[in-house]
Amino acid sequence: MAHRNEPLDILPDWSKESRWAGIKRPYTPADVLRLRGSLQIEYTLARVGAERLWTLLRNEPYVAALSALTGNQAIEQVRAGLKAIYASGWQAAADANTGRDMYPDPNLFPSESVPNLVHNINKALQRADQIHHAEGHNDTRWFVPLVADAESGFGGSLNAFEIMKTMIEAGAAGVQFKDQLFSPKSCGQLQGEVVVPTQSFIQKLIAARLAADVMGVPTLIMARTDACCARYLENDSDAHDHEFMTGERRSDGFFGYSGGLDAAIARGLAYAPYADLLLCETTRPDLREARKFAEAIHSEFPGKVLAYNCSPPFNWAKQLDPATIRNFQVALSGMGFRFQFVALAGFQSLNQGMFELARGYRESGMAALTRLQQAELELAQLSGYEAIKPQRFVGAGYFDDVEQTIAGVSTSAASKVRLTDEERRALAQWASVPSKTAN
Repeated sequence: MAHRNEPLDILPDWSKESRWAGIKRPYTPADVLRLRGSLQIEYTLARVGAERLWTLLRNEPYVAALSALTGNQAIEQVRAGLKAIYASGWQAAADANTGRDMYPDPNLFPSESVPNLVHNINKALQRADQIHHAEGHNDTRWFVPLVADAESGFGGSLNAFEIMKTMIEAGAAGVQFKDQLFSPKSCGQLQGEVVVPTQSFIQKLIAARLAADVMGVPTLIMARTDACCARYLENDSDAHDHEFMTGERRSDGFFGYSGGLDAAIARGLAYAPYADLLLCETTRPDLREARKFAEAIHSEFPGKVLAYNCSPPFNWAKQLDPATIRNFQVALSGMGFRFQFVALAGFQSLNQGMFELARGYRESGMAALTRLQQAELELAQLSGYEAIKPQRFVGAGYFDDVEQTIAGVSTSAASKVRLTDEERRALAQWASVPSKTAN
């Protein structure tokens, strides 16, 4: 008799869950069950992260996130109090890709690079959690939601389906897709970028949603439009795009496209039923443009969560005065931009920090390192910075505990662990089970 996993027979009813209010699916629950397979695999990190991120977005004024390039950076962000982390595709291309090279363009690096970065970050956060839990310190929520950049999906709809699955396997809580053309001819930071037809991108969003449903995880989908800066359209197959076409055509076949905020709004409205968050990529920090985009979206989709990338290629200090910069994120929050992230923070902090230390070391030798150590000591004393003790930070004490436990040595640390009520009940139940010995 063929084995059948009974829970898989239960059809999900999205219409009864507030989480899915306003979200369109052109497929049925039966389609999901058919594609799922006979065994439901649990993706705990992705599921818990997605649920946590959705709760934060609905209840916090806004969620501020920085990008992380390494697991250690992620640990420091969480320890400093941030509640979410962004995994940037651009950063993966630059210094964290599985091709073990450095690239300027997201279209060049291997598609598994960002999922691999997400996996590494989650493993680092897991180790930090294990260390602190073993020591009896449970005051930090280490498993914060990770929002990962899937670029353009690395191909068509099937590619988007597969990359979404890979992101979930790595533990991503949310995944961003953009409507820029996935092509060696296109680079996101260069002029003249190309966007795909609106309906083509919607198919990718549907593919990503289907992947999450098949895997049984409420992953958040962030739809990013690059229409503001785009000057070309891949093809003229979608009537939705015709009002923004200029009538020109390049020698490589791309069609002229006016782009601009109105084009971005039109796409945002088209993407809204298929995404949990909307992101309009901009070239400058402009609250008026942000308000216009937000008001247009919310006029048709009240309460739709918006996202804002705080690190497009512009100089904040030259664009805005100090008071405006200080209040910028609060102002965005009032418009509905609930997820605000800095996409290049990991890259910037890693390079600036090392350059400053290296220059100081060249000029003043050990005095530069001494200044670094003093800064670390102050952070440790005032703000809970823990990397001041490198061995403990990476888990030396934790593995000492593991080794002594294997050897049957009772450790004083074990008796000091502050267990939760649930853990105490589980431990008592375990202790009450009689051991089985061979007759």
